Amino acid sequence: MATRTQKASYFPKEGFSVDFFTHDELQAIHQASLEVFRNTGLKFHNDEALKVLKDGGCDVDMATRIVKIPEHIVNEAIASAPSHVLLAGRDPKHDRVLAGNRVAWTNFGAGIKIYDAFSGEFRDTTVKDVGDTALICDALDDVDVYSQAVVGRDCPPEVGDLISAEAFLSNTTKHCHHIDLGGGKGARRFIEMGAAIAGGEDKLRARPVVSALICPTSPLQMSNEGSEIIMEFARAGIPINVLSMGLAGGTTPVTVAGTLVVHNCEVLGGIVLAQLTCKGAPVLYGSSTTTFDMRCMTAPVGAPELGMISAAVGALAQYYNLPSYTAGA
Repeated sequence: MATRTQKASYFPKEGFSVDFFTHDELQAIHQASLEVFRNTGLKFHNDEALKVLKDGGCDVDMATRIVKIPEHIVNEAIASAPSHVLLAGRDPKHDRVLAGNRVAWTNFGAGIKIYDAFSGEFRDTTVKDVGDTALICDALDDVDVYSQAVVGRDCPPEVGDLISAEAFLSNTTKHCHHIDLGGGKGARRFIEMGAAIAGGEDKLRARPVVSALICPTSPLQMSNEGSEIIMEFARAGIPINVLSMGLAGGTTPVTVAGTLVVHNCEVLGGIVLAQLTCKGAPVLYGSSTTTFDMRCMTAPVGAPELGMISAAVGALAQYYNLPSYTAGA
């Protein structure tokens, strides 16, 4: 096995600040990610995605569904993804451009339980709650983009993503970010809903009033449904947020740096699929990665480690010249 060569002028980060890693350390995370792409690979559970990746030059084992991605393909995908992404509002005053160090704010999601403000009951969320959360966010000046806040659990699950979309699209003039699409069919219908609002698919491509989020399955897998959604949005030219939800010490290494390597591979793997589907497709480098609470078996989104990881994710996105999206509190 080849050993790594020594590095000159390599400066580690001492202590903690918002710039959690130095440029050299970000480069080391990138190089380690390329090693994972080359030697371990990612598992894609969708046949069409495997074909796209194989046709794009990746090493695909159709039996195991493991895809190994050469360095030049990873770098080309990063280079072809836009550095600026417009999240258009139905009302242009709510337009937000994500790029560089520009900052916009969105609400968290997608909850499945709620304390009813009127009855005090702790209950399942409903489609009405979806619409109400959109209406509240529409009125809040500090919320720039509406992300689906809760899930409508009172409707058939096979069409719940679209019924919820109708509820939030009808109650805000801000950009709408769907974070609970069920698969490719739902993605296509949601894009059609956005096109109806924008005035056609070409106008939606020029001013995307909707976007969506998918989560890889950590560690190092992309689900059938997630792959479908990435490809549908890439073909439509609509922003797709590839957001890893790795758990340090659970589904990723316990160290922050090790977790970032796995996280990076999962996000970049989705970006490679998007770019090989349609070069230049708008993407967001996303994260809700946090630590794993081994005592309570939970994913604490308020943990200090989440803030540390999010700061590093923002730096990695800037390193790649990609817009980022970090979630948690």
